[in-house]
Formats: sequence, structure tokens, C-alpha cells
Amino acid sequence: MEKARYSLPAVALLCTLPLSGCASSSPEGGTFAPSDAPTAGLPSAPASTTPVAPSMSRAQADDNVLERYRAYQRAYEKAYATGDPEPLAEVATEPLLGIITKDVNATFKDRKGVIWRFRNVLNPKVHSRSKDLSSILVVDCVRTLGAYKFSAKTGKRIGGTDKSSTYVYQARFQYDGTTWKAAEARKGKRC
Repeated sequence: MEKARYSLPAVALLCTLPLSGCASSSPEGGTFAPSDAPTAGLPSAPASTTPVAPSMSRAQADDNVLERYRAYQRAYEKAYATGDPEPLAEVATEPLLGIITKDVNATFKDRKGVIWRFRNVLNPKVHSRSKDLSSILVVDCVRTLGAYKFSAKTGKRIGGTDKSSTYVYQARFQYDGTTWKAAEARKGKRC
């Protein structure tokens, strides 16, 4: 998972693409299948689960998801800075939660206390949503201002970069009956 750690923090969590119309509805039935979403390699929700639909307007759902996206990004940064992935459970769900938890634990524990500190500048947009609002795709051009590797034991900086970088970040949020949580995420090309 070395690649995932570098792709999200040094680039992370999570580029506003020049899209015509930042939102579009999905086909009938509530399935998440936007025709114009940049979803190369981003699978849709498992067919065996029946999503729970929120009872709110599309604008309310969009606002809620964008706030959840920002909370996810804050929790993501904090998890790598502290070596504690537990707070991610409030804003992420499987399979993404398991992937990040495993990587944070491997980074902090298996690599003898390495932590990452980075700061991301976000500008997320809702790109598309399922008709029933149970699944919403957020697209962002994330700017990482710097990513630094520290020894948790000594507190000394042991690596990283001051260089700023940008990348396209996509995150699919799934409604669980009470709120939206990040279920999948992909880092894309530079933006």
C-alpha cells in the first residue's frame, strides 16, 4: 500500500475540473452510473446492497456531502499525523475505511513510528449523484502545500517535500441511513 499512502497524503484527500454542469442525475433506479463522470477504475456500489435514500432536497444533500467530504479530508490528515485511524470511522466506510486504516497502521506501527504531516487545500464540487441521492460523487482539485515525514519517536523531520502539488481527487459518498460516508476514493492526474 505504499502507493496509496503517497498518492493520498502527498496529494490527498482528497481538483475542480472544468466541467460543464457540475451535477447530473443518474439513470432510473437509483444506481450510481453517471455518464460523464471521470470514474476510470472507480467501481460503483455493490449490487447486492440496497442503498437507503435520504429524505431531503438535492441542494441539501449536496451541501451535506460537501461538508462530509471536508470532514473526511480533515480526519484523513489527522490519521496520518497521529498514527491513529480510528476517527476515520466517523466519515468513511468500507472498503475505503479498511484500506486507509491498514495503511496508517502500517505506516505508524510497522515502519517504527513514521508519521506524515501535510496540508491540503480543497475546492470540492458535487459532480453527479444517484437519482435517489444515496450515492454522490465529489470531484476536487486538491493542492497539497507540503508533505513531511517525521519520526514519532524523536519528532524530527526525516523526509518529505516543500513542493506543492495538485491532483484530481474523486470520492464516492454513500448514504448509510443517517449520513454520508466516503466509500471509495481515487487520485487522478495532475490538475
